[in-house]
Amino acid sequence: MPDPRTEPTPAVSLQGLTVAYGGHGAHGGRPALDGITLRIQPGERVALVGPSGAGKSTLLGLCNGTVTPTSGRAQVLGTDPARASSRGLRALRSRIGSVHQHLNLVGPLRVVHNVNAGHLGSWGRWRALRSLVRPLQVDEARGALARVGIAGHLHQRTDRLSGGEQQRVALARVLVQDPDLVLADEPVSSLDPTRADEVMGLLCGVLSRDRPRRTLLVSLHDFDLAVRHCDRVVGLRQGRVVLDLPAADVDQQARERLYELESER
Repeated sequence: MPDPRTEPTPAVSLQGLTVAYGGHGAHGGRPALDGITLRIQPGERVALVGPSGAGKSTLLGLCNGTVTPTSGRAQVLGTDPARASSRGLRALRSRIGSVHQHLNLVGPLRVVHNVNAGHLGSWGRWRALRSLVRPLQVDEARGALARVGIAGHLHQRTDRLSGGEQQRVALARVLVQDPDLVLADEPVSSLDPTRADEVMGLLCGVLSRDRPRRTLLVSLHDFDLAVRHCDRVVGLRQGRVVLDLPAADVDQQARERLYELESER
């Protein structure tokens, strides 16, 4: 039996977490998350899969403090987001990188400015404003873009790039931030299968290559992408964990079990 004193502190630890929004809305009174218990170790690449409304985005929101649990406890990088002070929550979020479905890029700005947004958690307000006039740390931004394959786009307007290229800008932004934990919410849902596979390869490869203990938690609809690129697959159904396996152990029966619950209930 492993000695608990030698085990690493989990990057994410959720204990009996429930999130209930009341009797109206998409969940119709059913908890968005229902007694979730989950531990994710530093360096793991974990995919959250499941049908729409399963609670994947809510779980990611718990991790960055934008969602408050109704009951239960969370520890993210050693901090409970729901109980942290404003200052503590800002410090936690500076250690968390995010890749959103809609990317949150400013289209009219040049690519270098969107990449430099990864520094906002560590730069002061005046430094950030100064960089909008004359970009700072340009070599670092260029290096991050090179690592995701678009080094030549540094000074282009972001809204003139393709969807796949914009995804790469969002990944470069995370690289310059250099976070301990990356949360990605349906990051490839708007891409065709080939581009989605490329971006997932970058997300799981480039982001962890220089920081083996950087943790990735990504929600996906595409089960094949989850198995192909992640170490572990966690399946959610109606706010509960119904599947938690190493990616190598996920077979057709496990996939069917996740989705057949809908017809049985």
